[in-house]
Amino acid sequence: MTKKRYRPIHLHVMVSEEELALIRARMAEAGVRNMGAYVRKMALNGYVLHVDLGPVRELVSLQRRCSNNLNQVAIQSNTYGGIYPQDIATLQKDYDNLWKSLSDLLEKLAEVVAM
Repeated sequence: MTKKRYRPIHLHVMVSEEELALIRARMAEAGVRNMGAYVRKMALNGYVLHVDLGPVRELVSLQRRCSNNLNQVAIQSNTYGGIYPQDIATLQKDYDNLWKSLSDLLEKLAEVVAM
């Protein structure tokens, strides 16, 4: 008498030695010993994260341009005296706020990507 299997379909996946080592390392991190259970769990409930960083790259580019503009204003002010010091202080404050916001965003994105 043959026993009926709960999962009768065999699924075969080829991996490289490096990929197998990574799978085993992640299994160890998760405390799982059964590779079939781990692969099934990840295939059914795991997720692949694809993050489009194009907008973030654009923000970084804008931030760099802002920094360049601030430097040009400071040079203009120091050379010709056409800008008041409080204007420079305001520009620097705005730049610092922009950089802090951008840094916070990049840190959060790095955490998400590292998951």
